[in-house]
Amino acid sequence: MMDVAFIDDDDILRAANVQALMLAGLSVAPFASGAAALEAIDAGFPGVVVSDVRMPGMDGLELFRRLRKIDPDLPVILITGHGDIAMAVDAMREGAYDFLAKPYPGERLLGAVRHAREKRRLVLENRELRQRAEAASEDLPLLGETAEMARLRQTLRQLADADVDVLVEGETGSGKEVVANALHRLSRRAARPFVAVNCGALPESVIESELFGHEAGAFTGAMKKRVGRIEHAHGGTLFLDEIEAMSPALQVKLLRVLEAREITPLGTNEVRRVDIRVVAAAKINLQALVRQGSFREDLYYRLHVATLHLPPLRERRADVALLFGHFLALACTRFQREPVQI
Repeated sequence: MMDVAFIDDDDILRAANVQALMLAGLSVAPFASGAAALEAIDAGFPGVVVSDVRMPGMDGLELFRRLRKIDPDLPVILITGHGDIAMAVDAMREGAYDFLAKPYPGERLLGAVRHAREKRRLVLENRELRQRAEAASEDLPLLGETAEMARLRQTLRQLADADVDVLVEGETGSGKEVVANALHRLSRRAARPFVAVNCGALPESVIESELFGHEAGAFTGAMKKRVGRIEHAHGGTLFLDEIEAMSPALQVKLLRVLEAREITPLGTNEVRRVDIRVVAAAKINLQALVRQGSFREDLYYRLHVATLHLPPLRERRADVALLFGHFLALACTRFQREPVQI
């Protein structure tokens, strides 16, 4: 693997610097011109570029700018004479990694190269992790290379256009809403709304109004008409998270929605048709709740047309490194930090 591309038109200085780097255990490719270096460097170049600024033809600054177009993350160290320091500083503002002012000790060159090389290694590792994540998920935001995740992605594609209601079971944090959203995006309803409701987060006193909507004056405090989440999802997908938290009375009303695809907002007798796909999610086994009598059996079977079980991360340990790398890279990008290794 190439560690350094060293560019200098001065044969003696180039040979001396290349020898010093090679004696330190680095693999070095020497070039007498920027044009020659450009022919050998691509976006996957694993090392660091060190270039003199003053060269005939293409100078170091022009080389740096062309390399930025090839790969903006490629570390470039510029070697300058005393009179070129201002130009080198401007280049660093444009993204150059470092500059060395002649004359410089060999330790200074070696230290700059080693630091830049470590940064390059981390950048390429994070890039590979992103590529692996994209390859694993393809058009689905479901990271994982395990057999369980591959089966889940295949099942999602099969269910996407079936347009049946789906029950998603999985522990907290297993990605139930991500799966519901993926089903929506892959279906013919993708251009219409995806509406998510967390049944466990809404007080019982307001959840019915949130779901079904109400007319002005329907109850104390109802100052104006409100379109409910179910009606808002018309043509699209309604995602009901933590459906196990739904009260028995509300379960009856939801069953009516699933059977007739119609709603009656609070404060009116008007029946409104809704065209929705329902994806319900539960963090505990609904069948066990049915046996206990705390969840309606008829509602369970209405939702149980198709069921997806999401495995917890502890059952797919092989995906931990991929997920960690993905979220670490996202965090570095979000907070504008250099890639880090832990």
